[in-house]
Amino acid sequence: MNKRNLEFKARFDNVEKSENLLLTLNPEFKGIDHQTDTYFNVEHGRLKLREGNIKNSLINYKREDYVGAKESRVILYRHTPDAALKEILTKQLGVKVVVKKKRKIYFVKNIKIHFDWVEHLGSFIEVEAIDETGKFTTNELKEQCNRFFYFFGLKKENIIDKSYSDMIMEINSTI
Repeated sequence: MNKRNLEFKARFDNVEKSENLLLTLNPEFKGIDHQTDTYFNVEHGRLKLREGNIKNSLINYKREDYVGAKESRVILYRHTPDAALKEILTKQLGVKVVVKKKRKIYFVKNIKIHFDWVEHLGSFIEVEAIDETGKFTTNELKEQCNRFFYFFGLKKENIIDKSYSDMIMEINSTI
């Protein structure tokens, strides 16, 4: 499945307050996923294997790192969990980094809201405006992200300009 999304990620501590605020919009709750994302060494973009109790996918994506809503081009392959896939990818490409997180997942129409607790990093909110059909323009997706940014009362200094994987690799390089 090919899809495009705009997303932002922000560090914050008051998950309960933000979740209660989100509940006023009657979102669709998808559940709590315990995810392990294994990133592999690739020449272009990023390739990660997501293993979870809700989502299991092989995800190839390209996204620039800067503050604000970022566009991602994503190729997503959903699969049934099978240890052989991870073993093949590990032997052929090598593991770059592993990110472990607990993720509460909500949807409001095409907007996916995650409340994440990432091992070694802390608490975050991630908002993705998703376009799987070409229905939305980039500006419309950006506006959807901006609405939720202001809805949650976030500040620019909360915004994260990189992926969890980059942040974990920075921590690992200082050890």
